[in-house]
Amino acid sequence: MSKPLPLASLLLISTALVAPATAMAQSEPGTETPAPPAADPAAETPADVAAEEAAQEETDVSIPGAEIVVTGRRNANIERTAPQVVSVLGAADIARTGEGNIAGALGRVTGLSVVGNGFVYVRGLGDRYSLALLNGSPLPSPEPLKRVVPLDIFPSGIIASSLVQKSYSANFPGEFGGGVINLTTKAVPRDPFLTIGGSIGGNSETTGQLGYTYYGTGSDWTGFGDGGRNLPSAYRAWRASGLRINDPSVNQQAIAGQFVTARNALVQTNNDMPVNWGANITGGKSWTIGGTEIGLIATAGYTSKWRTRDVTQQTANALDLSSLNTNINRVITDNRVVVNGLLGLSAEFGENKVRWTSLYIRDTIKQARLGAEDRPLTADSNPGVSFQYQDTAWYARQLIDTQFVGEFQPFDDLDIDVRASYANSQREAPFELSFLYSRSNSATDPFGQFFTNTLNTGQRPGSASIAFSDLNENLYSAGIDFTYEIAPGIKAVYGYAYSDTNRVTERRDFLFQGNNDIPLAVSLLRPDLLLSQAVICFPPLNPPTDPNCPANPSPTGISLVDSTGSNPTFRAILRNHAAYFQIQADLLDGLNVNIGARYETAVERVSAVQVYTVNPTLPPDTNFNRNYLLPAATITYEIQPQMQVRLSASKTIARPQFRELVFQSYYDPDTNRSFQGNPQLVDSQLYNAEGRLEWYFAPEQRVSIGGFWKKIKNPIETYASFDGNSVTTRFANAPEATLYGAEFEVQKHFDLSGWGDGFFATRRGVFIGNYTWSNSKLKVGADDPVKAFPFTGATLASQFFRDGAPLTGQSDHLVNVEFGLEDTEKLSQQTILISYASDRITRRGPSGQPDIFEKPGIQVDFVARQGFPLFGKELEIKFEARNIFGTKYKELQQNGDNTIYYNLYKTGTTFSLGGSLKF
Repeated sequence: MSKPLPLASLLLISTALVAPATAMAQSEPGTETPAPPAADPAAETPADVAAEEAAQEETDVSIPGAEIVVTGRRNANIERTAPQVVSVLGAADIARTGEGNIAGALGRVTGLSVVGNGFVYVRGLGDRYSLALLNGSPLPSPEPLKRVVPLDIFPSGIIASSLVQKSYSANFPGEFGGGVINLTTKAVPRDPFLTIGGSIGGNSETTGQLGYTYYGTGSDWTGFGDGGRNLPSAYRAWRASGLRINDPSVNQQAIAGQFVTARNALVQTNNDMPVNWGANITGGKSWTIGGTEIGLIATAGYTSKWRTRDVTQQTANALDLSSLNTNINRVITDNRVVVNGLLGLSAEFGENKVRWTSLYIRDTIKQARLGAEDRPLTADSNPGVSFQYQDTAWYARQLIDTQFVGEFQPFDDLDIDVRASYANSQREAPFELSFLYSRSNSATDPFGQFFTNTLNTGQRPGSASIAFSDLNENLYSAGIDFTYEIAPGIKAVYGYAYSDTNRVTERRDFLFQGNNDIPLAVSLLRPDLLLSQAVICFPPLNPPTDPNCPANPSPTGISLVDSTGSNPTFRAILRNHAAYFQIQADLLDGLNVNIGARYETAVERVSAVQVYTVNPTLPPDTNFNRNYLLPAATITYEIQPQMQVRLSASKTIARPQFRELVFQSYYDPDTNRSFQGNPQLVDSQLYNAEGRLEWYFAPEQRVSIGGFWKKIKNPIETYASFDGNSVTTRFANAPEATLYGAEFEVQKHFDLSGWGDGFFATRRGVFIGNYTWSNSKLKVGADDPVKAFPFTGATLASQFFRDGAPLTGQSDHLVNVEFGLEDTEKLSQQTILISYASDRITRRGPSGQPDIFEKPGIQVDFVARQGFPLFGKELEIKFEARNIFGTKYKELQQNGDNTIYYNLYKTGTTFSLGGSLKF
């Protein structure tokens, strides 16, 4: 259901504001309806109520079903009206944070933290326990082996609001472990407008500094390329043949000779990395035709950002971490380009409304990595040898989503909402190239002072590999909700929802296999020459012959080895039918009850797709067919006109994500980690309870404190394992876990008009703060079983998990603080934002070593927004400074004084200056 939020007789269930917008609409410059000064903590007056209604009128939320009756004085604040524990970031709240994407803005919400490339953790539970919706409909993910969408791909400029609901209600899907995040795209404005904006910025560790890149194609800056990464003809023909790469009839040298060129393998130094920049345009208009109001909104945006990380990456080969096994220094440069567009049409006639929205997002990362290592003398292999690592890659993520939402009121006591959507997500990573050169440093070696690559011949360390991966996912969903007013103050909601997700993911890895007949001097060549067609077809020298390669492969040339390690292609489906019933009632004066249940029947399958004509040994299939009845109840009691207590309890589930089920390798360029799934995972079941005390002591101001408890059966946890000298992250079900904690939140405004008639005459101070404390424990018995594919010999959970250990991703302490100044009559904001997250485990340590954890630490940001009149138009200028004190990223292991850094680098301080002109 989607409506703007004037507080009349009806309100949406989900319209609480984390930081309610001021009445001057700070999200859009130039609108100058004055806001009231901060009120005395006394009973609210009709003027106070009217002021809050105006302040909240801008927010638009679209979710499944669930309209509620608002009576009495409880309608003076939306958050306390909602029957669940909810928070909504409206357009003004998102603008105040200054974040460029919605994931960053959500990191300011109580109990939320953002991990990696845009995955939101709710109350310390991993991203797999969070549910993301767009306008109330599910979203596909462009991430391989993952079903949750990364929220950093959504530019904040296309989002009208973001709802976070942390207590479960039956109108939402049952996969509600930590909470649901519903994004609502911008709706059609009442007044026509056109806004053009742009920004420029840089980072202290990147802009103007040393970085690495490669040519790729001439149009990489657009995020699309020009066809230069299309699959080569010989590889494409082999892929369609169904033959294995080692089949005698396959011409490996013809295939290999088309893989590597100077365009994709020659890393170049740039001593003056470019600035970040972006541009966007948004416009909207509405027309009245007869009795129908027709609206149109469109937006388009482009950003290009550079990031260089000088990363230390280590591993240990002792349980107490006293000796190093590897110690790599790697410089990684990313060029991230995001292109987005949104088109929305709407029609309103009487009490009915229909809305069609189409969204397009393309997010690409062009990455070059160059690393060096002097292998420690304590290493298991090649001690004292120096290594040089080179990697180039292109990761393209794309999301296309089209939705229809209809809200109809055929009778005064009946509302009908319908919604349908189709979404497609894709991820392509062609030509992932990796090279390893070594130098023996031996005085007796004639090549001991040179880096060589003998391509896995065994003469000396050296290798080259290439990978092609592709993901395509289609998601169809539909739903209908009926809201019927049984009696004044009592409404019943019936609903049905259907979703069908179908994903195909493929990854093929190859090693270039050298030949001992090739002279050692050839191994000195740079990558594009080493794997040129001439070297791949290296002819026999004794006796010298010309095999007419590649038409006739050379017996002394370079070949290909399929190193995929599993079947290359997998298909995954999740088909879900759900029906729910929910009662929303004001039973007594000040007593509100929301109670319901949801029944879900779902099929989830992951299976290997046979792509070879010769039957391979396939990993086991995953086949779930489970039914769940998921009850939920929330009681809200108004102790005093401005104070209420809220109690809720529910049962929810968390199904394994595709990433966690597919036995396929996947490299995450953001976290520098490799993943591999486990097809033997099972569903997690969660039992939830919480209580909350809320005091709304003045308009737009509040204090709340709450506690929560969760019991999780079969939680899915990550652990690390060694594959040679590299570390792979895998998944397994732990037996049981508990999570409990407390939340505190305060929002206070300070009227500064008494400070004088000048600068402070129309100003107020704003303080918004929240703190979450949580604690989690795994429960692992001595005889509890585990299925940790492919380690079939390990059958006990205690071999992977430690009893009493915290859940992965859970921080004991989360703090967010915002304080600043706002002008109540025009756009003028200056805000300092402080966030802190304590240590959290990222994965269990390999081979009995201590767990691996990250230290997010403290981040301090500053955002200033100022409006100016310019030739009768409205100009907004925004300045941002992020991570002012330069907090480093640290992912490490510790045992006493011994420390091993899995990832250590400076993130730097980011500055940007932007402007937008509204016509």
